[in-house]
Amino acid sequence: MDIEKSRFNMIEQQIRPWDVLDLDVLDLLAVVKREQYVPEAYRALAFVDMEIPLPGGRNMLPPRVEARVLQELAVRKHEDVLEVGAGSGYMAALLAHRGRHVTTVDIAPELVAFARDNLARNGVTNADVAEGNAALGWGNSLYDVICVSGSVPAVPESLLMQLKVGGRMSIFVGGAPVMEAQLITRVSEAEFQTRNLFETYVTPLAGVPAPSQFRF
Repeated sequence: MDIEKSRFNMIEQQIRPWDVLDLDVLDLLAVVKREQYVPEAYRALAFVDMEIPLPGGRNMLPPRVEARVLQELAVRKHEDVLEVGAGSGYMAALLAHRGRHVTTVDIAPELVAFARDNLARNGVTNADVAEGNAALGWGNSLYDVICVSGSVPAVPESLLMQLKVGGRMSIFVGGAPVMEAQLITRVSEAEFQTRNLFETYVTPLAGVPAPSQFRF
């Protein structure tokens, strides 16, 4: 397989047509080597428009979804990011290249180890991988950006409260067969604005509690 040709085709044939036109994002997708974050058994599929299986029944998002989310979050160099669902570490790597620091959390020990190894091997030094359930928030810090990499039945109120004013959260909301990708911006202490981005299907986030703790 000609890896660079496959990467070029992924960007030009999958990602650009999906309204990802930010040149910084497109350049970053060429720099961060997606195949380095894919399980070895699936490396030949690293640039294919599909979810790639990860340990524990989880999946990497399709490249076009990752790219669109990255574009919509518009992470800036001074911003701190929380990612809920580390997966392979690839999304954390993309976010770390754009922001100041990324904390990525996963409930599955095997994925924590996989993501940590991938980030270290690829020289990403401003991303920390933690083990735990961040579906309802993580610690007491406020974040400029929160990226939820699995789907939830509704938006967790406690995650919203961890956004700084002016902060953005990307999240996939709903149930099978179709979910809504949303961008939520905290415009004041008490006010949030939600923009629906696109419909998709994303593997549910592990460790999600009963719906009573969510905002509908």
